[in-house]
Amino acid sequence: MKTGTSVVKRKLVLEGLDCANCAMKIENGVQKIEGVSACTVNFANQTLTMEMTSDRSDDILEQTKKKIRTLEPGIKVLEYGAAGNHKGGSSKHNHANDYDHGAETADDGHGHSHDHGAQSVKVMTARLIAGLAIGAAAFSLSLSRELELFLFIASYLIVGGDIVFKALKNIIRGQVFDEYFLMAIATVGAFIIGEYPEGVAVMLFYQVGELFQSIAVNRSRKSISALMDIRPDFANLKTGDEIQRVSPEDVQIGDLIIVRPGEKVPLDGKVIDGKSAMDTSALTGESMPREVAAGDDVLSGFINKNGVLTVVVSKVFGESTVAKILDLVENASSKKAPTENFITKFARYYTPFVVIFAALLAVVPPLLFSGATFSDWVYRALVFLVISCPCALVVSIPLGFFGGIGASSKNGVLVKGSNYLEALNNVKYVVFDKTGTLTKGAFKVNGIHPQHGWTEQELLRQAAFAEMHSTHPIAESIREAYAQELNEDHLSDYNEISGHGIQVVFEGKEVLAGNAKLMEQENIDFAAPSELGTIVHVAINKQYAGYLVIADEVKEDSAQAIRSLKNLGVKKVVMLTGDIKAVGEAVGKKLGVDEVRSELLPQHKVEELEKIDRQKSGKEKIVFVGDGINDTPVLARADIGVAMGGLGSDAAIEAADIVIMTDEPSKLASAIHIAKRTRSIVWQNILFALLVKAVFLLLGAFGIATMWEAVFSDVGVTLIAVLNAMRVLKIKPNLV
Repeated sequence: MKTGTSVVKRKLVLEGLDCANCAMKIENGVQKIEGVSACTVNFANQTLTMEMTSDRSDDILEQTKKKIRTLEPGIKVLEYGAAGNHKGGSSKHNHANDYDHGAETADDGHGHSHDHGAQSVKVMTARLIAGLAIGAAAFSLSLSRELELFLFIASYLIVGGDIVFKALKNIIRGQVFDEYFLMAIATVGAFIIGEYPEGVAVMLFYQVGELFQSIAVNRSRKSISALMDIRPDFANLKTGDEIQRVSPEDVQIGDLIIVRPGEKVPLDGKVIDGKSAMDTSALTGESMPREVAAGDDVLSGFINKNGVLTVVVSKVFGESTVAKILDLVENASSKKAPTENFITKFARYYTPFVVIFAALLAVVPPLLFSGATFSDWVYRALVFLVISCPCALVVSIPLGFFGGIGASSKNGVLVKGSNYLEALNNVKYVVFDKTGTLTKGAFKVNGIHPQHGWTEQELLRQAAFAEMHSTHPIAESIREAYAQELNEDHLSDYNEISGHGIQVVFEGKEVLAGNAKLMEQENIDFAAPSELGTIVHVAINKQYAGYLVIADEVKEDSAQAIRSLKNLGVKKVVMLTGDIKAVGEAVGKKLGVDEVRSELLPQHKVEELEKIDRQKSGKEKIVFVGDGINDTPVLARADIGVAMGGLGSDAAIEAADIVIMTDEPSKLASAIHIAKRTRSIVWQNILFALLVKAVFLLLGAFGIATMWEAVFSDVGVTLIAVLNAMRVLKIKPNLV
């Protein structure tokens, strides 16, 4: 690059990029173009970001598009701003649609078609059913040899014609020894030596595996667009006496905005007028509304519950909290190292070896040895190729992992891809969110402490009637604890004191129910309790009557979950929470977690996770377990993201790699146990298949193995491996 030449950044949208391996190829290819100083392909949202010299930007851009078309012809390249709802030059984008084309996949995607839409799944299912029906007819009916061959070829082409076509295309492009080639040559080889049913069956098994992976990709396509709901659509900009609805990007620092009840706060700022309760759950995950008044800071993404607020903007939209969260989710997933499929790595070395050896076997002996005929050695070479087909691996490895996924689902854990199940074996760090994950995320009266002669039941009754009309979660938990009918006729002179509590006349007595500030304001003598949680003080006729403790309840199996994880070899269990330090540490101590980090916003949770990431070794994995929309960036950034599915937000469930449907944290330990047993069975199959293959390859090379042995070494080993893999479904976690 020339010294002094300015650098420009450009972004391209890669429509149809559904293969992580293809993303890596494109990134490496574009990086080599002269004038490109940096290139990153974000597989998650299907974008390519590149930095290049400004004086040749148009030329480099054209070269980049050409390179992508050469490497991956199935991908459509669009300049950012030309895809979907990207409107170049407009200050307002519809971000919910900007990322419709990109989502975290459930596998590494290598060797997949670039069309994982619902329509393609239906087409593939129809093809497999049609191919299976024709193949079954050819196999079971008494037909002439010509008709039988015709039906088997028809069945084969319907099921796997696209694989053969891709293998040929890749050969033309110089990519010879890949998975497509392996499947094509092994199945065509089976046809050449008359094993038609085997050729069709192998391709059918392979395509069924591909179909399952396609469905897994489809289910997680919307992970990013689901999160975009937190993005504010507009801001009410106040200029003089006028209020104008504008895009958040158009608001500058120092401008005044109005936030009405039910609206999202569009930008970070400070309240200068008004009082309200803010729903902060989208950012902090905490279900307790936050009271704000003049002088308090508010963050974009908060939802205004009641009062009208005037806010002076402190950050432009690009720097606001909500923009940072969106950016984290869009880009965090690209930091994941995709797990490479074993059969792909295996085929990279195995396929060239057996194909070259088979070719030599067919040609060299007849040239070197007198009496050796080409027909004899070509037959041996074809037998060698049939034996070499790694059907036992192609079928039993995915089947083993799908069995593990099935066993997990029986236990209430949904695993979105076999690579995540495999990765669970290397989990050494588990990071939990607190609210809704280790705790129930619902407030409950945990303690009733009457004083000055009042009983527990009477104190609770006074508090329940006082809170009768309040919509606050605290009030709801008190009414729920009282669990009796509340008659409004007993109440009069109801007065809600903002930020303090309730003043009401109940059965002729003045009842005050609220926080310590209310007691101090009314000059009521009380001692501050030491319990953790939200304290509701009650005074009757200006005399202190006692207090109630309301707290989020710890789930019954949370402590058991942490003990089980330690028993399974997890080095460290960390809890991250947006809650205050005292509450976080109390819960952490009760559960036995190793470390608690409190008062965190979503971007801070990502930072804490990355600190842990720097401590671990290359093979070790970090799991993050969360439930809220605020946890989505961390779920995307972790090696394995686990969401609570029963009560968790849709965005968290979509962004996660694993979903615990029962909301029990102990199910994570069950999933790890199943993953370890699955890996054990899969490796039994791998070693068994390779050992038998090695023996029969030698026998085939020396002409000792006939077609019968070839069929046994292929179909027989596959059958045994499949039956072994079926054991995975019967795994039952036995955790202490």
